[in-house]
Amino acid sequence: MNGNELEARMRAREWFHSLTLLPGAWTVIRVDGRSFSRYTEQRFDKPFDQRFSTLMTGTARSLLEEFGGRYAYTESDEISVVLPPAFDLFGREVEKLVSLSASVAAAAFTHAAGEPVHFDSRVWLGNGVEDVVDYLSWRQADAARCALNGWCYWTLRKDGRSQREATKLLERASIADKNELLFRHGVNFNELPAWQRRGIGMWWETYDHHGHDPIRDVDVTTRRRRVHVEPDLPMKDDYRRLVEHLMNPGAGGHV
Repeated sequence: MNGNELEARMRAREWFHSLTLLPGAWTVIRVDGRSFSRYTEQRFDKPFDQRFSTLMTGTARSLLEEFGGRYAYTESDEISVVLPPAFDLFGREVEKLVSLSASVAAAAFTHAAGEPVHFDSRVWLGNGVEDVVDYLSWRQADAARCALNGWCYWTLRKDGRSQREATKLLERASIADKNELLFRHGVNFNELPAWQRRGIGMWWETYDHHGHDPIRDVDVTTRRRRVHVEPDLPMKDDYRRLVEHLMNPGAGGHV
């Protein structure tokens, strides 16, 4: 069989290789930890553990830096990274973005934690900044919902309820009911750390770096770029305004 002919036939079976992000679309890559409920229950305090949050924040930062994203957001075991319309790494190939984002996340977390974990990945597309704002508002609302449910569930479990009993008690409970449950156990949900209820955001910022030029023997100031990590995000309309601002190419010193 002709080698070139065989290669052409085999390449043609890589059906999804030609799939790329839509031109001009805003893109969000979202990675999620695989089987992290079991993983975290065996290793970290519940419902929240600062050590796990630090691992996820470091992983999100690695993704933001690797892909040159505009903004990264993490809550629970998921991370969203916003890529602007001009993003062109890897020819905007979906297969590359999905596989590499999952592998970067797994490598960063594994290196920091000292044991292997897995992430999966997906791609979300938006037409404009308003779509991105809606997406991130949705993820923050999910963070608040999961935080409230998690605090209630683990409060019941630590109070002696079984997994089934705790789940059953929360099935039809309203938000008010859940807040009251926590209050009876000495927990004011609204006073919990913001990173637990709202997630953590990060973006690029520029800053003045002061140094000394030994050749000219003069003090110098240079502009540098770094990742800002924000554990105290605003919420609702204030969060929407922050995200909209960060999507501006000049916001936060992003280049």
